[in-house]
Amino acid sequence: MDKFEQERLDKLQKLRKMGVEPYGKRYDNTQPIKSILDSFVPERTDIKVKAAGRISTIRPHGKTVFLDIRDWTGKIQAYIKLDKVGTEKFELSKLFDLGDIVGVEGVLFKTRTGEITIYVDGFTILTKSLLTPPEKWHGLKDVELRHRHRYVDLFTNSEVMDTFLKRIKILKYIRKFLDDRGFVEVETPMMQSIPGGAVARPFITHHNALDIDLYLRIAPELYLKRLLVGGMERIYEINRNFRNEGISTRHNPEFTMMELYQAYSDYNGMMELTERLATSLVKELYSGYEIPFGARKIDMTPPWHRATFCELLKEHSGVNYEDEAGLVRKSKELGLETEGVDRDNLANNIFEQVVEQTLNNPTFVMDYPTSICPLTKVCEYDPRFAQRFELYIASMEVANSYSELNDSPEQDKRFREQLGTEVDIVGKVDEDFLTALKYGMPPAGGLGIGIDRLIMILTNNVSIREVILFPLLKPK
Repeated sequence: MDKFEQERLDKLQKLRKMGVEPYGKRYDNTQPIKSILDSFVPERTDIKVKAAGRISTIRPHGKTVFLDIRDWTGKIQAYIKLDKVGTEKFELSKLFDLGDIVGVEGVLFKTRTGEITIYVDGFTILTKSLLTPPEKWHGLKDVELRHRHRYVDLFTNSEVMDTFLKRIKILKYIRKFLDDRGFVEVETPMMQSIPGGAVARPFITHHNALDIDLYLRIAPELYLKRLLVGGMERIYEINRNFRNEGISTRHNPEFTMMELYQAYSDYNGMMELTERLATSLVKELYSGYEIPFGARKIDMTPPWHRATFCELLKEHSGVNYEDEAGLVRKSKELGLETEGVDRDNLANNIFEQVVEQTLNNPTFVMDYPTSICPLTKVCEYDPRFAQRFELYIASMEVANSYSELNDSPEQDKRFREQLGTEVDIVGKVDEDFLTALKYGMPPAGGLGIGIDRLIMILTNNVSIREVILFPLLKPK
């Protein structure tokens, strides 16, 4: 224990000896600090207010004390004067420390410097803080420490609090947007006996009573499609997915996905829906369509660019999809694996290495090779390509969509072919899903949006850790 913590413990004991409970009690009828500031009327001196928050600065001046108190809506100054509160109360104020949580009440006035202030006629100690917050309330600066001590990060860095309040606002907006269009929110299992709906390495757990291994879901897709079979025609789930893979500024093993399905639509319908949702969100948060993202600017003005996978591959890598020898040469030039890699995966690997980084403004990349889209209908103009798009913004994949494959025999065939090529998937076919398809699933468009990445873009945070309250971290 350092001397500063000991000093705070000594003050805690003094409070108790004075008959004051340093961990407070219920404190009713407080007002958000922002609403208090908004309620100020210069001509009036009788506006009575009551606030609670954490002390961010203390400035004693003899028989007066100025405090800055912060809650999650803002900061306000409080003025404590010996003549106003009396000697006993004023002595209590000398035991305040930065980080203490207090309640204050009084009337509003404006100081000579023009600051709206509470002239305190009563205060209550609600929580004594035993650890010193970051020096001079400038907030935590060490990124690793900020993520480990998010609780301190939130109350010392107002822009961090603002990010997470915006995240909540964005999620509420998405739900309302979909609800207004006739979608209903559903819940599907997070523990699954067979992981499906994506190609990823799952986390494995064990159910003791049944003595079976289960997998934390990598995607809710196959359960949501069962609901399409059951007759739920417009459904969505804002869900947690888990993928036992790497950690980076764009990847967290536990992440949030919004996945939806609309019967009788297709990937073109999903493009329209995605563009309307994202552009209306931008208008909600910003005055225009150009938004900052790190050192770059993103123009979100609709309509967004649409181009096929093959067009963009040719444009940015100089290689034609049809030219398998050229794909091999380009792959070797980029240091990519070529041994035993088929044409579609050669092309996709080059795309990821070369093309993705060029896609700054929103771009719908359409019509991927069918072999890497096992749950997707083929394009009518060429069955080698699938009715799939991925949306890229700021060089990141933000959304993925299919015209959903509802041909049961074809889906069975593709599942069994996939088992022989994907080393990271559990070697089982979801037979119950195939049974569901045999009963008949309506034609549908499906869409998945990476919520964390979308929020990164909408809040100008270039690391996914800045938009997840408690990102996974390496143990100390």
